[in-house]
Amino acid sequence: MKEYTQLDEALKNPEKVYRLNLSDRHFEETPLSLAKFKNLQYLSLRNDYLTTIPAEVFSLQNLKVLDLSGNDFSTLPPGFNKLNSLEELYLDNENNLNLTQSLGVLSGLPNLKSLHLENDRITRIPKNIKNLTHLERLYLNNNRFQSVPIVIKGLKNLKYLEIDHNYIPPVNFSNQQEGFGFKIKF
Repeated sequence: MKEYTQLDEALKNPEKVYRLNLSDRHFEETPLSLAKFKNLQYLSLRNDYLTTIPAEVFSLQNLKVLDLSGNDFSTLPPGFNKLNSLEELYLDNENNLNLTQSLGVLSGLPNLKSLHLENDRITRIPKNIKNLTHLERLYLNNNRFQSVPIVIKGLKNLKYLEIDHNYIPPVNFSNQQEGFGFKIKF
């Protein structure tokens, strides 16, 4: 599938656009035309300095992958739970993100299997992460953890955890993998 990087080009045949990468655009106003991409499966709004997530995104019912990394918002709006097809979400480099509130919103997504929370300065994971019942892969690289968060054991479908480049002492690596029941990459 072709990945479109120019909005004008993609708007010529919006029904044929499945991948749209609008990263690094520094939008002053979010394009209202996003709702025209009814078949869109992948959308990247990475590093666009968004302070809010455009409401038009929530009309994208076929969206499977959404990259919102490197923006300036602190919360995920309630409309986010309309993304019923969403399987993978990138929220990397979000230093102002209210993680407890965001996980509450994400718990309403029935197909979310992969969550990226890398380089977010996270020191602990809120208990409500256990409500992400379909989550299979969690990426927590480049944060500020001193040990593997025990609350992650509550994720019954988790198969893979990446927690590279944190403050976890090397002597604890082998001890911390035991008892989790899924693969941990340090």
